[in-house]
Amino acid sequence: MSKNLVILVETALFAALAMALSFIPDFASWFTPSFGAIPLVLFSLRRGTKYGLLAGLLWGLLHFVLAKVYYLSLSQVFIEYVLAFASMGLAGVISPYLKKALKKDEIGRSLAYASLGAAFAVGLRYFWHYVAGFIFWGSYAPKGMSPFWYSFTVNGSAGILTFFAVLLVLLVLIPKQKQFFLAD
Repeated sequence: MSKNLVILVETALFAALAMALSFIPDFASWFTPSFGAIPLVLFSLRRGTKYGLLAGLLWGLLHFVLAKVYYLSLSQVFIEYVLAFASMGLAGVISPYLKKALKKDEIGRSLAYASLGAAFAVGLRYFWHYVAGFIFWGSYAPKGMSPFWYSFTVNGSAGILTFFAVLLVLLVLIPKQKQFFLAD
């Protein structure tokens, strides 16, 4: 089996795992971490930006297939299910630096790079949700609350919780399973 085929199968599997984790019930409505972000960030750090973006896009498209799309308009769906989910793959921009640090057994530096990649990807995803939030969901804000503040509180808290969930996994995985990220 060719290396590209193996990576494409891996891409599909990580996107499917992210989708499966998306079915974990919300414990507090919108203020819940996105557990699907965990495998997406891990995969992007493992395989880089190109395959990370593809996995994120597949994850977003799986929401359509499995009828988990909240549709208000075509532009809202594009922002929240194409741009936001695909941008999770941008954690992969850090992949070469992470791999270099891991090969030198620099665990602290590796954790710093992985955390930076996770923060970038999660932050960008929730930036897109924030934009969609005040443009399309602002009418759901409590009376007297700015749509900008409403979107910031909802998406900001979900983004922070998501980042901490991803960070927790990275803190455990990198020191114990660095070879996962060094796949060639």
